[in-house]
Amino acid sequence: MLSTDPKQRFSNRVEDYIRYRPGYPAAILETLREDCGLRPESVVADIGSGTGLLTQLFLENGNLVYGVEPNAAMREAGEQLLEKHPHFCSVAGSAEATALPSASVDFVVVGQAFHWFEPTATRVEFLRILRPSGWVAVFWNERMTDTTPFLREYELFLRRFGTDYEKVAETYPREQHMKRFFGAGNFEGRFFPNEQMVDFEGLRGRLLSSSYTPPFGHPNHEPMLAELKRMFDEHQQDGRVRIEYKTHMYYGQLEPR
Repeated sequence: MLSTDPKQRFSNRVEDYIRYRPGYPAAILETLREDCGLRPESVVADIGSGTGLLTQLFLENGNLVYGVEPNAAMREAGEQLLEKHPHFCSVAGSAEATALPSASVDFVVVGQAFHWFEPTATRVEFLRILRPSGWVAVFWNERMTDTTPFLREYELFLRRFGTDYEKVAETYPREQHMKRFFGAGNFEGRFFPNEQMVDFEGLRGRLLSSSYTPPFGHPNHEPMLAELKRMFDEHQQDGRVRIEYKTHMYYGQLEPR
């Protein structure tokens, strides 16, 4: 049965998540440097850090990063991926209760997890752990659904086979959610192109990393993979297909309410 607990939905998808989820463009760091004063000595909390895709970007920038993740399997995978980074600290916590000290970080960042948070409690917690004049930055990769014949067919495929694809898609944050969270006029938005070029194994892994796809043992699992292979064979060029994304970036400073 598919878990309805957002903190557990990815427990059986960790390996695919690590290998096949898209990363984040380096341009987001440049924006934070120019607009928010990000420096290598800035302390960062990555909330809902998962397997460490966003954390790794900040570690490579020289930052001390607290990776806060409630899901044990995802957190342990992140620890294995990032164990060689001396500035990485893994924390068992959630957006609503990070377990971090008050006024301990300069930046709170969120990648691909914001829609799982309870916004009111999360906002209070972020204000608590941020130092004065600290920043919040929220990122997510939105897969394009109508830019190529393959992506149009892939979208229909997900709506056909996804266990709760449309329900999950409806929870993805939009600009109006950022207005409610930051306050109108208190944030900026930026958008960056992003993409993956994947062979069939990469496409299969990307699909299975999603929480809404039927897992092994589900009656639709094998038919889904057979249809995926048919689609790949039809659209591949030189053994690969392109998955296009738009990386959303919203950032600002929170004011107490």
